Amino acid sequence: MVLTAAVLWGSTGTAQSFAPPQLSSYWVGALRLAVAGVFFAVWLLATERRALAPRAVAALPWRPIAAAGLCMAVYNLAFFAGVRASGVAVGTAIALGSAPVWAGLLQWLRARRSPAAAWWGGTALAVAGGALMVLAPASSGTGGTGLTTPGVALCLLAGLSYAVYAQVNQHLVAASSAAAVTGAAFTLAALLALPLAWVLAGPPVLVLRDLFIVGWLGVMSTGVAYLLLSHALRRIGSATAVALSLGEPVTAFALALLVVGERPGPAAFAGLGAVLLGLALVVRAELAGTASRPR
Repeated sequence: MVLTAAVLWGSTGTAQSFAPPQLSSYWVGALRLAVAGVFFAVWLLATERRALAPRAVAALPWRPIAAAGLCMAVYNLAFFAGVRASGVAVGTAIALGSAPVWAGLLQWLRARRSPAAAWWGGTALAVAGGALMVLAPASSGTGGTGLTTPGVALCLLAGLSYAVYAQVNQHLVAASSAAAVTGAAFTLAALLALPLAWVLAGPPVLVLRDLFIVGWLGVMSTGVAYLLLSHALRRIGSATAVALSLGEPVTAFALALLVVGERPGPAAFAGLGAVLLGLALVVRAELAGTASRPR
């Protein structure tokens, strides 16, 4: 489920590449959160109508939901701002690469239990491969704008926000409806992100193509993807889920080849192999850990 979610996340960059330039990246992030909130409302109407009853809504654990929503709003705005400051390649490498490390450290701080050595080895290999995949084009002059302290800080903040979201969401879905708590978190995130996007980028300028792109990003790359992640967090550790999300650059790489028409060099293909091998090691470590836990 996490790898399927990562495939959907990996379509984000390709979808945005078709957006007309007048739509700010801040609005792309905020509007996809709003569309995701609507998606979860429709999903609940179709599958869990009781979850929308006033009594059920009031009974939700709103404090951790608010924390999850804040993390998701910060992640979206920090990621787009960090990518703008550091460039797509460098910003994506820092944000995606730092998230599994943050997740492993958070798991250790919370549970005093560090992931296994094989998990760290696979994560390190996947992070290095992902960085190689997205940074390889920079050597041919198509990379980002260069490292800046604010840009790096924003990308690290994005990675930390996503890792904290996964930790909080894992506790939420263990005791509540995955769709209900995730939908509530994304609705709150949208309520936070929309006014911030207005402050940072002014009123949005939308054309018909933007509606299709934001629709895809909100429904598939956000709604369906995070619903899958929420269900997966009932079965695997949050640190492993964050590590498996490194399947996102693999999808982005394939779409860049097949749809955008990019032609990456040998280093990018070497990075692809490292990511796939690293993810295989992470999955193996998670399965071994699950088998060794008492039932």
